[in-house]
Amino acid sequence: MQKLLTYSTILMACIFSHQAFSQDEGFIYGKVTTIDGRSYEGALRWGKEEAYWTDMFNASKDENENLDYLSRDEIDELEDRRRGFWERDNNWINVSWDWDNDNDFVHQFVCQFGEIKSIRPTRRQGAEVTMQSGLVYDLDGQGYNDINTRIRVNDSELGTIELDWDRIELIEFMATPSKLRDKFGDPLYGTVETSEGKFTGYVQWDHDERVSEDKLDGDTEDGDVSIAFYNIKSIERYGSSRSVVILKSGRELELRGSNDVNDGNRGIIVAIEGMGRIDVPWDEFDMVTFTDAPGSGPAYKTFANQPRIEGTVALRNGDTYDGELIYDLDEAYQFEVLQGKLDDIEMIIPFKYIKEIAPRNYDNSTVTLTNGEKYLLGDAQDVSDKNQGVIVKNGGDIRYFTFDDVEKITFK
Repeated sequence: MQKLLTYSTILMACIFSHQAFSQDEGFIYGKVTTIDGRSYEGALRWGKEEAYWTDMFNASKDENENLDYLSRDEIDELEDRRRGFWERDNNWINVSWDWDNDNDFVHQFVCQFGEIKSIRPTRRQGAEVTMQSGLVYDLDGQGYNDINTRIRVNDSELGTIELDWDRIELIEFMATPSKLRDKFGDPLYGTVETSEGKFTGYVQWDHDERVSEDKLDGDTEDGDVSIAFYNIKSIERYGSSRSVVILKSGRELELRGSNDVNDGNRGIIVAIEGMGRIDVPWDEFDMVTFTDAPGSGPAYKTFANQPRIEGTVALRNGDTYDGELIYDLDEAYQFEVLQGKLDDIEMIIPFKYIKEIAPRNYDNSTVTLTNGEKYLLGDAQDVSDKNQGVIVKNGGDIRYFTFDDVEKITFK
């Protein structure tokens, strides 16, 4: 896939010039109240995974109320497209699309944990999620592991307690103290070298390990090892079945036999301020070198502003329309995200970081960020002709356009 800029410029995204990150304010923090009325307060972690405000919360929306803005004919056309038929030059052709969602155009819900005010379990696979703005979503967790999971709390008096989902009445998020007495570890931060260039930011190894106390597992010729990440200087992929690990002491190990160090690895995520995150599959990963983090990441208060998406839609026929936007018949707020692939590397970008989206062909769009970076992304509904269209609301004037109609969208 075409690369629109040299990737050395991506290193600039790791410079957190507009936010002063204190030592611990980037970790998730809050109070968990149980169904018996007991409460536990401290740093929070979702199972053995999410620990930072920039980590992503994933679920599914229960319904798509945006269909109310469409006419019956427009909905029928979307239904035809979803079933795999599309009209071109007055002929119906079978395009054999595999839609991500099969239920009344219901979409995935994704946001950073820092955007959330509270989570109230409502059923085994459901939750009421309230955003910092007060907006409330009824979400389904079927197929995702952020609902109906165990929550760990580093309570200042009790130490770490792990709570089952069915014991939880309410999770309330709050600003993290600048210095935590008890936490799960220090951030993993460094530069990940890939087939598409170098990316610097907060690192999640195998979609799992993300703090210094987490362990890298593997087999050596002499036996199994489990190495704390705070001892690791670098990890380099060595073929598909093993990795070379260099410790801070200079000791070098060749590890195999574990999904931490072979092609069973689920991917290496890098969270980058001003961009969002990238998810690098094992085959695209070359090496990671860990360095000291500039703090723990954005504080909870930096997520408080949650405006609607606004901008200008320019159509291929030359017309333009301004107003509040609903992108892909789904995303209406700047905390929601756009997903697309840079070759095989997935990018997940909050709309607050996006300046412009311009469709290029049936499978690709150029996405320009507010920091000036530009990417040609494809292989995802948000950036291809699987996109379900955009709604423009300007007062009482509400218009719907298919993605095929769009020349470009410029965001305010």
